[in-house]
Amino acid sequence: MNGTFKALVVDEVEGKSENQWRELTLDDLPAGDVVVDVAYSTLNYKDGLVLNGNRGKVMRSFPMVPGIDLAGTVESSDAADFQPGDNVAITGWGLSETEWGGYTQKARVKAEHLVKIPPGISLQQSMAIGTAGFTSMMCVMALEHMSIKPGSGDILVTGAAGGVGSVAVAILAKLGYSVAAVSGRPEARDYLSGLGAATFIDRADFEGEAKPLAKPRWPAAVDTVGGGILANLIPQIEQWGAVAICGNAAGFGLETTVLPLILRGVSLMGINSVFVPQERRQEIWRRLASDLPLELLDGMTEVVPFDQVLPLSAQILKGQVRGRTVIDVNA
Repeated sequence: MNGTFKALVVDEVEGKSENQWRELTLDDLPAGDVVVDVAYSTLNYKDGLVLNGNRGKVMRSFPMVPGIDLAGTVESSDAADFQPGDNVAITGWGLSETEWGGYTQKARVKAEHLVKIPPGISLQQSMAIGTAGFTSMMCVMALEHMSIKPGSGDILVTGAAGGVGSVAVAILAKLGYSVAAVSGRPEARDYLSGLGAATFIDRADFEGEAKPLAKPRWPAAVDTVGGGILANLIPQIEQWGAVAICGNAAGFGLETTVLPLILRGVSLMGINSVFVPQERRQEIWRRLASDLPLELLDGMTEVVPFDQVLPLSAQILKGQVRGRTVIDVNA
């Protein structure tokens, strides 16, 4: 590449964000301890927002390389914990917000943000997991922390055909839970059944005005969408049940009452997968290596070339992207 490499850069032009394909050199990269030869990134809902002008408070400075995940091989390192040739990944830590992200063929990053990819997981699979899969595992571990065990009943997963939802369904089913997959895409029924969902529920069942308290039906839920869907499911959670909350695709507002919380002891657990301490982050990756069926992960993953990230970013905002999308930044 004659010392240059390709990157997608978001810059501010006359007060508006503009996506630009650029040829960069190592001198253009921000400060850091480790240079990574990037192999893959991912496409997530947040990526869709920033690439379609809805950057809001996501991007804090310009220019910015978007992409909230990256995986690759260490090219050079000033950190003792990482050596050239190590397979590494970053999810979260402000990538695409305050730190340059994964839509580039080379990245200079902070060593404390890196994790070594566990044995048995390839670079491509690490990005099929990405922030979405990492978040899914955190949700499952949160339910475990609340003593929600297999055999307790159907665990709801909303937005089940999306990236976080798909991985959550696969993990829960692998661990022996019965999963009720909620989706507005009836054509995804067979797909979700293949991931291990025992039941398919139309999203319309959780739309409309929510009741303060409804018949208890579900021991727990993983909610990836927020908004009115979340407001409708909370009053249906059983005594001492729990909801792991990690998304806002259906809206960031939540109109509910305290009744399910104080009369049934329902717990609402917010999941922040961005700033996770390193020791806990490594444990989550260990759990992913053991509890996520990689053959199902491969089946829900589409690998696309770098230049497809912009058109696909518009589709993900419309709910038209199923499962996980991995970006091959060298294709």
